Parts: sequence; C-alpha cells; structure tokens
Amino acid sequence: MATTERTYVVEGMTCGHCELSVRDEVEGLAGVESIDTDRSSGRLTVRGTKVEDASVRAAVEAAGYRVGA
Repeated sequence: MATTERTYVVEGMTCGHCELSVRDEVEGLAGVESIDTDRSSGRLTVRGTKVEDASVRAAVEAAGYRVGA
C-alpha cells in the first residue's frame, strides 16, 4: 500500500504546547506513520496509508484548533 502525504495549515498552533496537543491527537489516528509540525508556519504534515482527511481535521479540532483553507 502506498504512503501518502498531506499538509494542513492549523490555525492557532503557535507554541510548543499547541504542537504537542495536535501531535497527540493526530498520531493516534489509524494509518498514520509519521507527522511533522511547524508552529512558525502553522503547518502539519501527515504521512501514512489510508489516512482520511476528515479524520485528520476532526483530530485537529479535538485538540482545540482549526484547519484553515
């Protein structure tokens, strides 16, 4: 199965605690192999197999943040 990579802009992810909260939620999703967060740009990059976009967005919201456009 091929690994895919998607990048999201997470609104409000501005500090280390923010990054950790988002990482904890997203890393628990089925199929996630790795993630990178960059609070300076607000970017979240998710790599994995069969990772659903809606699940990533819901996990970010569960952490208290919002995926931007």
